[in-house]
Amino acid sequence: MPCKALRPAVLALLCLAVAGAAQAQWKWRDAKGNVQYSDMPPPAGTPEKDILQRPGNARPLIIVTPPGTQASAASAPKPAASMPTKAELETAARQKKEQDGEAARQKEEERRVAAQRRDNCARAQSNLRDLQSGTRLTRTNEKGERVFMDEAQIAGEIGRARDVITSECK
Repeated sequence: MPCKALRPAVLALLCLAVAGAAQAQWKWRDAKGNVQYSDMPPPAGTPEKDILQRPGNARPLIIVTPPGTQASAASAPKPAASMPTKAELETAARQKKEQDGEAARQKEEERRVAAQRRDNCARAQSNLRDLQSGTRLTRTNEKGERVFMDEAQIAGEIGRARDVITSECK
């Protein structure tokens, strides 16, 4: 029967453990005057006079200011930022999605422009080869007739082809 004798001792130890945990509670008065209990300290910015109870190992917050300066409201600890609301989170998510979409559109536009430049470069290089080949080249005039190009016209077209190559083939 030694087990029955141990039950009161175990029960007493359990009560002491629970009582110790209960002592590790914070008690303070919030901004509305309601008394709050928690195992966490009160929010930053709670005046010292409103903290009614603190755990045995907790110390009051002491703000040290350098000599020659005065403590002001600006140097007081600032309250912790509140958690964003659901609407704020949704707005932030929507803005991020819009930014991602805009970045994707911009990237696609850059790809399209790069492809166009590569195509322009290839055409200008092909045109320059044809102009420098020495073969007789023709154009169609306003009446729809084929007319052979003279040396001055070919030189002008070579200059334009080189300009396009300079600007598009980078």
